[in-house]
Amino acid sequence: MRVKKWRLILNIVLPLVLGGAILWWMYREMDWETLSLALTSGMNWTWMWLSLPFGILAQVFRALRWQQALRPLGEHPRLHTSINAVFLSYASSLVVPRMGEVLRCGVLKRYDGVSFSRSVGTVLTERVVDMVLIAILSLVVFVMQIPVFVAFFERTGVSLSGFMGQFTTTGWLVTILCGVLIAVTGYVLLRRVQLFTKTRSVLVDLKDGLLSIRKVDGVGLFLFNSLAIWVCYFLHFYLTFFCLQSTEGLGVEVALVAFVVGAFAVLVPTPNGAGPWHFATKTVLMLYGVASDEGALFVLIVHTVHTLLVAVLGVYAVAALEVMPPVAPQGGQNKAPVAPRRRRNKELPIK
Repeated sequence: MRVKKWRLILNIVLPLVLGGAILWWMYREMDWETLSLALTSGMNWTWMWLSLPFGILAQVFRALRWQQALRPLGEHPRLHTSINAVFLSYASSLVVPRMGEVLRCGVLKRYDGVSFSRSVGTVLTERVVDMVLIAILSLVVFVMQIPVFVAFFERTGVSLSGFMGQFTTTGWLVTILCGVLIAVTGYVLLRRVQLFTKTRSVLVDLKDGLLSIRKVDGVGLFLFNSLAIWVCYFLHFYLTFFCLQSTEGLGVEVALVAFVVGAFAVLVPTPNGAGPWHFATKTVLMLYGVASDEGALFVLIVHTVHTLLVAVLGVYAVAALEVMPPVAPQGGQNKAPVAPRRRRNKELPIK
């Protein structure tokens, strides 16, 4: 019981406390009347509404790619089951960070009879593909922005050490703590993978899931879905730049830098990256001349609205799955047909 209690604290309470502490520290001196004014008259909501469909499309493309990764394993989940599983996984991670990856595999197991260990393997494969893509994007953005950084510091007369000097002691502690938590999260995820591999059969299924990308039908389509996920995520974020005057003139290059930095910030296990994402994105905006208060206001509004979208999609997924009949215990119609085994005809003894 003690182990379960501590695990509950680590998985639920600690991320909430960490995210809440960072948010409190960032917004402890904010004038909330400014936020109210920005929401009512200082914000162009049209661009926010235009950004929301891309947040939905990113999850739909993720479901399509997941289906494609499962097919070589003989698993054929229905499209609406896969989409609702992804919706629910993101929403559940608002409560318990990283829980959604396991939960969506459980949804396919219950409703479409998909092997849990195989689907976990494909999820890990997806994560590897995503890490490679974001690493490539990070490298490209960094190389593109080196001249911009140099020109910015020369034009403004601000040195890198001077910019870093704007960080308070608490800011440095937050940065270090987030880095440590990213490392701890990676270790915990590796330990969870080991728990799935206690038996030989589960290990084989997990390996099959990991290597499913080699046998995927249509590598071009798989790559297209992977790129579409991140293009939609970027547009989901970039269009919000046009909502406020402080960010509408920054340009796509700044949005790319903020997007990449934010993608790494959400690795810190807090609900939907709350806290670390705010801190990292606001810091990037400050680098490009946005005032601290205006940057904090922007990230607060954008993250809140996008988190509400994730929650709404999760509620929709729960309702949709409730009216969806679970698959039969034998696997139902969604499993690939298996050829019956031939029985040997034994000759009866002659009496």
